[in-house]
Amino acid sequence: MLENVNLRRKLLRAEYKAILPRLQRRLYDLEKACWDHRISSVIVFEGWDAAGKGTAIATLTQRLDPRGFRMHAVALPRTYEQQHPWLWRFWLRVPNRGEMVIFDHSWYDRVLEKRVERMIPEAGWRAAFRDIVEFERMLADDGAVVIKFFLHISKKEQKRRFKELEADPLERWRVSGADWERHKKYDRYLTAAEEMLELTESEFAPWTIVEATSKWFARRKIFETIIGTLEARLGDDAPGEDVSAEATRKDSDVRAAMESLDKNGNNKPQKRKAR
Repeated sequence: MLENVNLRRKLLRAEYKAILPRLQRRLYDLEKACWDHRISSVIVFEGWDAAGKGTAIATLTQRLDPRGFRMHAVALPRTYEQQHPWLWRFWLRVPNRGEMVIFDHSWYDRVLEKRVERMIPEAGWRAAFRDIVEFERMLADDGAVVIKFFLHISKKEQKRRFKELEADPLERWRVSGADWERHKKYDRYLTAAEEMLELTESEFAPWTIVEATSKWFARRKIFETIIGTLEARLGDDAPGEDVSAEATRKDSDVRAAMESLDKNGNNKPQKRKAR
């Protein structure tokens, strides 16, 4: 499945910069409409180390109303969390009515890293497939929109990105020995990821595979997927897109501000681990 994905798909940086303000403005309008109509959403980001999940999320949330969304970067469960059913800690983080919740890694860790690294027995990760589908079905049945992304890059591209980060004194901390160990097991992770995508694909919680070699292409696809999904869920309640001269002017102002930051080197995303 993943081996057949066209990872050569690209978008020119200039094209991306031209459309980004409009995409961000549209997502803001839909965030507000979902809040007004009490439609919650769950957005899951999975994918390879250094595939660009963190920077994509940062761009996605840059112009959202912070009162309307929450972001959770998921790590290994804490000791007290291990005393509960394994999905308990995720139930605590599901969205309130009208809220958007974004997961940087998620419950899929159980059928990816924990499976490949043999942190749990085979019976545990196999049972997790059923648990995950039932969990997402309950969220959807309760009215939540579930959007799942898998950011895909090749083993060669992952290695290139790791080396590029290590070559930068200010960024090399983002690549650890554990990252390189997972890189060596790329093929094993590929097998686990393909089975995960197959067994947890559903009508109510579909996967979107994002070709992430070009970060500009990946971010546009993520924006367009979320926007299209929320518009479909809102239906007639979706706000019309503002194409007025004033909206265009504001987009131009935002674009100019972003370009100014680019020139001054002040728009680096918040430092986060290369996962």
